[in-house]
Amino acid sequence: MTPPGVFVVFEGGDGVGKTTQVELLCTWLAATGREVVRTFEPGDTRVGAMIRRIVLDPATGEMSPRAEALLYAADKAHHLFEVVRPALARGAVVVCDRYVDSMLAYQGAGRVLDLPELEHIARWATEDLRPDVTVVLDVDPLRAVSELVDKDRLEAAGDVFHAAARHYFLELAQRDPDRYLVLGARSSRDDIAAAVVESVQRLLSEPSGTLDA
Repeated sequence: MTPPGVFVVFEGGDGVGKTTQVELLCTWLAATGREVVRTFEPGDTRVGAMIRRIVLDPATGEMSPRAEALLYAADKAHHLFEVVRPALARGAVVVCDRYVDSMLAYQGAGRVLDLPELEHIARWATEDLRPDVTVVLDVDPLRAVSELVDKDRLEAAGDVFHAAARHYFLELAQRDPDRYLVLGARSSRDDIAAAVVESVQRLLSEPSGTLDA
C-alpha cells in the first residue's frame, strides 16, 4: 500500500532563510528513505517560469495588483496540477518554498486587496489543498529585506509592504495553530532545522496524510 503523501510548506518574508531550511529538511527526508520532492512558487514549471519572469522582473514595472494576484493564482493552479498533486498521489513528501499564504500576505495585505476575495481565488486555484504543516520563519523585515541586493519587484516594494506581509503571515498562523510552526528566523540554523524535523517526523508517523479543507 502506498503511504500517504505529506505536504510541507515554508513561508515568511524575503531573506529569512527559507532556502537553507528547505535544503536541510530535504536532505534529512532523503536519508529516511522517503521520496522527497523539493519545489517552489512561483516558477517551478515551464508555465510558472514564464509567470515568474513577469511578476518578479523589475523591468515589468508597475502592474495592477489584481493582475499580479491572478498571475500568482495561475502559477499555483498549474504547479499543483503538474508537480504537487502527482507527487502526493504516489506518496512523496512535497517540500514547497512558498504557497497560498505568500499570495495572501503579499498580494492581499501588502497590495491592500480585499483579503476574503483574494483567499477565495487562491483556494479555488489550488482546489483548497492545504499543507499538512506550514513553517513560518519570522523576522523583522527591516533586518532581512534591507540586507538583500539586486532586489526583485516584490523585494523592492518598500518597508510598509513588507511589514504588512509579515503581520499577515503571523495572523494566518494564529488562526490555525495546529497546522503552523512559527520559528524565529534568527535562531541558529541547526535549532530551526531540528524543530522542523521534529514537526515533520510527527506527521510521517500519523496514519493520514495531506489535508483538504
